Amino acid sequence: MLSAEPVATRPDFDISAVACRSDHTLWSAPEICGSYRVVLVRRGCFRRRTARSAVDLDTSLAYLGTPGEEESFAHPCGGDHCTSISVTPALWRSLAGDGPAAATGTIYVDPALDLAHRRLLAAARSQDVDYATTEELLALLATAVTSTMPGPTPAGGGPAARDRALVAAAREAITDEHPASATLFSLAEFLGSSPYRLSRAFPRELGVSLTHYRHRVRIGRALDRLEGGETSLSTLAADLGYADQAHLTRTFRRHLGHTPTALRRLLAPANARRIE
Repeated sequence: MLSAEPVATRPDFDISAVACRSDHTLWSAPEICGSYRVVLVRRGCFRRRTARSAVDLDTSLAYLGTPGEEESFAHPCGGDHCTSISVTPALWRSLAGDGPAAATGTIYVDPALDLAHRRLLAAARSQDVDYATTEELLALLATAVTSTMPGPTPAGGGPAARDRALVAAAREAITDEHPASATLFSLAEFLGSSPYRLSRAFPRELGVSLTHYRHRVRIGRALDRLEGGETSLSTLAADLGYADQAHLTRTFRRHLGHTPTALRRLLAPANARRIE
């Protein structure tokens, strides 16, 4: 029996936690892969067969599926739990380029890719799908691309040029609360950049991730509101684009070491009203 639970979904990608409880040595009926898909095993093992090869997959080996590829599966050792990442052709090409197809559908999960997988799942739990989860996803996909694609690719073609103008334009859009800054993908499209290039430019130019920079801007706005006597944390969270009040509180604890309530008391006059 196969089950899939959504982890994070946006128009450009879908991340699911897949659990298989089958136990059979025979190959399943052939099925056609419908998208670019990277599947990483979290627990257990299984077999995958394509026209190229049959491979035993476990936590040390992931696989890349490509649109139109025929594949079959077998589970001779019981069930398994995997993370399945499907992306649009446009997103895949922005990382892999338009060169030859992957030389292999098998990806060795070295410690760096293992950590990227864990960071992706941790970011998804943060509820910040449009920036934190997206940035971790792009980092993971870039690692997978450089492991499987022959020749230079946009994700691994050597040192990138310093993108000061791109970072400056992104900072302006985020500070001005331009509608395009709602997600990393829409911001990249607005700036005429690939999401991966935009994501990688921030650490090179500012020493912090794009997600971190966006949090810095939003936290500054939140501090202004708290200092001015804001009385509702739920309203503050909604106005600043956080998923809910709990998400706002976790972000404050992580970046400032205090809850919004504690900061409100530190910043506001002594007679300020109690935060709801």
